Amino acid sequence: MTILRLLVLVAFLTAGLVVGSLNPQRILLDFGVVGIATTTGIAITASLLAGVLLGGGIVMATAVLPLQARLRRANRPATPAIAAPEGPRPPYQGT
Repeated sequence: MTILRLLVLVAFLTAGLVVGSLNPQRILLDFGVVGIATTTGIAITASLLAGVLLGGGIVMATAVLPLQARLRRANRPATPAIAAPEGPRPPYQGT
């Protein structure tokens, strides 16, 4: 499993390097208050990373956390039911 993760990491790193090197055009990202001069490849890679992080956060907040809470509640030990009182007891006869 570790080898598979390493191969996936290397594949995505290589894809990022290819995108960055094939798009060397300079652009200016204007955010109204500040402008950032960068290359197209870096802008594409950064926007993809931001999309992955935002999408993962939304999935985490709307699906994963509620399901974990439901699983936690389901795994709690059952609370014992209140025992019904037994039938009438005979009066106490002390010695």
